[in-house]
Amino acid sequence: MTISTTKIPLQNTTIDLNMRREDLIHPIVSGNKFRKLKYNLTQAHADNQTVILTFGGAFSNHIAATAYAGMQNGFKTIGVIRGDETDLKINLNATLNFAASCGMIFKFVSRAAYRNKDNFDFIEDLRKQFGEFYVLPEGGTNDLAVKGCEEIITNHDYCYDYICTCVGTGGTISGIINSSFSHQKILGFPALKGDFLQKDIRKFAVNQNWQLIDGYDFGGYAKNTPILIDFMNDFFREYKILLDPIYTAKMVFGVLDLIKNKFFQENSKILMIHSGGLQGIDGMNEILKKKKATQILTHV
Repeated sequence: MTISTTKIPLQNTTIDLNMRREDLIHPIVSGNKFRKLKYNLTQAHADNQTVILTFGGAFSNHIAATAYAGMQNGFKTIGVIRGDETDLKINLNATLNFAASCGMIFKFVSRAAYRNKDNFDFIEDLRKQFGEFYVLPEGGTNDLAVKGCEEIITNHDYCYDYICTCVGTGGTISGIINSSFSHQKILGFPALKGDFLQKDIRKFAVNQNWQLIDGYDFGGYAKNTPILIDFMNDFFREYKILLDPIYTAKMVFGVLDLIKNKFFQENSKILMIHSGGLQGIDGMNEILKKKKATQILTHV
């Protein structure tokens, strides 16, 4: 697997900004989803499991990636989907439509019921309905996922002072923290609101060289504003790099804003991690189109 890093030219600063192109790992199972699934699929095979069950929202990158990876590796897949979507809406949702085309079957649950997804009784009820399966948590984050994400950073990355990543469930940043070097500072940009992330990251992270940067969630998970969409489109026009609206775009916006506001010392070397997830653009554009709002550019 070739690891690609793109330099992001900046004006009026001596800061050296670069992007790790995890989005180029695979056309479907890209970025951190590839990393998180790698060892979990190996373990599921070792456990002689034939079915993988996981959780996510209706536009989840993880749901799409698990469906495709399951199909390619001989697993049946089940997605427990949060929200008021129904089977009738699958064809109206690009993510669920793609997952269904890969053979994933769905169980739609209310947001209230979804909060019980980690409870033993909830899982046992699912086993009664579907039979035996290998469980992947929401976002794919567990010990094996963190192990996969530890491979994002290599010895070649020793030169960087800061490594910046978006944060969803905390698995990706935990892996990066674990494989980082002692002189580096890991900055995480949460894509959603909530104080639980600090605790979740501490469950997996072995080093203390990290910090969460709040204030760039643009309203919360899967939320955005015209400012963010315009930023994504301007970034794409200038650098020819697509950003996803749920995670990476918010992180890149935050990093550039911090640079503008002198958060980083001059001559700092920064590595931003592009976590993939570009499949979500189609779904977001569906929403933006209905609102008659500016859509995300995918070609220029």
